[in-house]
Amino acid sequence: MRILLVENNKQTASVVRADLKDCGHAVTVATNAVDALYLAASQEWELLMVDRTVPELDGSGIVRTLRSGGVTTPIVMLVNAADESRLGLVAGADECLAKNFTAADLKARVAALGRSPMRAQPQTRLKVADVEIDLLTRCVTRGDRHLALQPREFRLLEFLARNVGKVLDRSTLLKNVWDCHFDPRTNVVESHISRLRAKIDRGFEVHLIHTIRGSGYCLREPA
Repeated sequence: MRILLVENNKQTASVVRADLKDCGHAVTVATNAVDALYLAASQEWELLMVDRTVPELDGSGIVRTLRSGGVTTPIVMLVNAADESRLGLVAGADECLAKNFTAADLKARVAALGRSPMRAQPQTRLKVADVEIDLLTRCVTRGDRHLALQPREFRLLEFLARNVGKVLDRSTLLKNVWDCHFDPRTNVVESHISRLRAKIDRGFEVHLIHTIRGSGYCLREPA
């Protein structure tokens, strides 16, 4: 199995990696949250093992971020005490393993997960023309330009990209981007579309965000 181990304690990482390699697994180690999220999103893994006490963004935060970004790879969280298991499971881990585990415990748990049917790995990136959207890091680029989007602008762009080529009316955008099930009679959609268009299209010859008069808005690939 291809396993990503997220563990900042070098001694623990070395022991776990050696035990897993003895069973023929290929193990890559990430020692911090930034590297963990990047590697988890940019490569394919059959199992993720995440330490509960990773600095910066703890193990639960890493798992929540991965799950919210659509990563469904099986995750084992390594915890210091049994009462931390609940936190790991609530965050989205499939299994929790207390750190007093033996090599036999570790190998058996990994083998069991390896026998489980692999779940389909959904997209963690969206691409429309030369716009790329990383759903985990929330990074957006067009060509070689990084685009700094506010959270609501990101949600708006993501929804447009998931419905590329479709004309989306104001009510649909309010419901799916703002969680509004009624029309508040404000210009919130129009103002956000205007700001998003300025960031996505300004300075580029080909415009991707289009207003369909009387109908709505559309993110469209160039013909």
